[in-house]
Amino acid sequence: MATVKIRNIVLGEGLPKIAVPNVGTTEEEILASAAKIAEAKPDLMEWRIDYYEDGVKNAVILSETAKKLRDVVGKLPILVTFRTKNEGGVLELTEDAYLDLVETVIEKRLGDAVDIELFHDEKRIDQLIASAHNYNVVVIMSNHDFEKVPAKDVIVFRLKKMASLGADVPKLACMPHNADDVLTLLEATNEANKALPNPIITMAMGDLGKVSRVAGQVFGSSLSFGAVGKVSAPGQLSIEDLRNAESYLELH
Repeated sequence: MATVKIRNIVLGEGLPKIAVPNVGTTEEEILASAAKIAEAKPDLMEWRIDYYEDGVKNAVILSETAKKLRDVVGKLPILVTFRTKNEGGVLELTEDAYLDLVETVIEKRLGDAVDIELFHDEKRIDQLIASAHNYNVVVIMSNHDFEKVPAKDVIVFRLKKMASLGADVPKLACMPHNADDVLTLLEATNEANKALPNPIITMAMGDLGKVSRVAGQVFGSSLSFGAVGKVSAPGQLSIEDLRNAESYLELH
């Protein structure tokens, strides 16, 4: 598997890395949460800016908070994510507003990596990926299905599509309804991992999907999301539980 470096961590080698979401809704909350997250020593912090309405509406506020955030977390890599409402986020933005916001995140280098969702205007997506690479920002391209687990071929197709668009790390999360669904996601992960030169991130959500969050090294997912305090997705484990489970399943 090829590897991707995000600041000082390498995705795609050793145990899956652990990211912790920061879902603060005010600058004060964001910075307090960041201090707690940094203390827990994850590999990466995901800053979910869809929770931060003031920052989303005002690029100056967003940039100022980003600077303070960097001071609080030091060298901890930051992934900046605006999750759209359709894919489980909390704020509604028009297509253009979403793409413009991602552009701001990239051009102002508000983080070390940026999340770009797959299902948006492809021409703009191409430009954003080129721009991110220009600014030395890693692109994690994502797709979330909170209703179901797509067919295995569909999952593999989407992950390959992300890679073909130039994403550094394709990511897909979906909601299982039974054990077969979880197996579908794991089989697709294994297949995509063998086929692609990129590290990938996949997970099944909810209680049924917990196994997919801890078994990444076996099936080929390079990053898992754990919580310090507030969870940002169903089935998310605490960082301690995730770390223990991953190390227990470590391949030697």
